[in-house]
Amino acid sequence: MDPVPQRPPLRRTPVQQRSAERLARILDACAQLLEEAGYEELSTRDVAVRAGVPIGSVYRFFSNKRAMAAALAHRNLDRYAERVAARLADRAPAGVVDVVLDEYLAMKRTVPGFALVDFGVPASVDEPADDPDHLANHLVADRVCALLAAHLDRPADDLLRRKVLVAVEAADALLRLAFRTGPPGDPELIHETRALLHAYLAPVLG
Repeated sequence: MDPVPQRPPLRRTPVQQRSAERLARILDACAQLLEEAGYEELSTRDVAVRAGVPIGSVYRFFSNKRAMAAALAHRNLDRYAERVAARLADRAPAGVVDVVLDEYLAMKRTVPGFALVDFGVPASVDEPADDPDHLANHLVADRVCALLAAHLDRPADDLLRRKVLVAVEAADALLRLAFRTGPPGDPELIHETRALLHAYLAPVLG
């Protein structure tokens, strides 16, 4: 399988610190409003007001709210990968599945807007789904595969990538079910998800 390329959702990449800080405020505001009102009610104007920036600053980076949510999803993935990498630094190979799952659960329960926009953008009645779940899951699988390969000192070969992708797709479906009623999620379904991931990934994790 070839890796899925990450498509930059920004119209313009910030190069100055002030511009980067403004982008961070915009994405923080986007996450807060997602948490409060949901994706359908999200608007670029409301984000600009919450972030304390002119509406033109939002459009400088994003063409519409879907592009803004996509950037938030990419930031979430970057932060998730950073958290997993930090935890893996002092973890034995047998514990990597718990790290990968626990960091996702922690973000699901605590990060604003993550329940609606984790690593992909939800479908909308008004907009085409240009970042569907299967693409988001491929991106997640590529990042997790690279982290596991580095931690286990093994190549990120087709077998590992295929196994991780299947694990990500299965965990995504099960955790959607577990969190259908909201946080903190159904503990029994989360336990079953953990058991499934341990059993399925054991042959490639050693």
